Amino acid sequence: MTSEFDLRMEKDVSTARIKKTLIFRTRTSRRHFLFQVTAAIAAFTLGPRFLALAQAATAGATKTADLSTQEAVSIRLTINGKGYAIDQLDPRVTVLDLLRERLHLTGSKKGCDHGQCGACTVLINGRRVNSCLTLAVVNDGAEITTIEGLADGERLHPMQAAFINHDGFQCGYCTPGQICSAVALVKEGHATDDEQIREWMSGNICRCGAYTNILAAIKEARDQSGAAVKG
Repeated sequence: MTSEFDLRMEKDVSTARIKKTLIFRTRTSRRHFLFQVTAAIAAFTLGPRFLALAQAATAGATKTADLSTQEAVSIRLTINGKGYAIDQLDPRVTVLDLLRERLHLTGSKKGCDHGQCGACTVLINGRRVNSCLTLAVVNDGAEITTIEGLADGERLHPMQAAFINHDGFQCGYCTPGQICSAVALVKEGHATDDEQIREWMSGNICRCGAYTNILAAIKEARDQSGAAVKG
């Protein structure tokens, strides 16, 4: 005759046998088990590599910081009619980053950062320049005009007023570069006709497609300025 004790033993033996087949001593699905194994393998395999990369990046950043401190230079610039003495300047800093990050003249925009869109255009010694490609250190002593320096107090520059009159912008991101480039365009004498304006403004991209209005604005400013143009 089977006693209650024997029945309990049979149940316990069954449970013990099940536990012997479980690696983690708990019931788990095959998918969960495979996930745990894969994660463990990845940690052992990739962990040292990630650690080495992180250490290398930290060392590189420290070396770069030390290098920039040792090679820092001082320059003088005249920006929008105001003199600036700039000390401890990293020689790798571009005119655009100097204007935006250090002098907080954020009118000039960083678009492509490769000199292809023209959003960063400023006037350096009267010439239009892609400031994202121009090192500040090589312009020591230069006169720079940004979009902030075109207006005369509350009176807008004729090109700025013309852009407003002809709605020569939509999102406005490229507009500072468009206006600076257009101002130089007229002074250069490259605004004799529509075709020439389009050609000499081709370095300034408007992703909103306001080219027709930009062309009309440039022509109005050109006519109001009475600037001599050459073919």
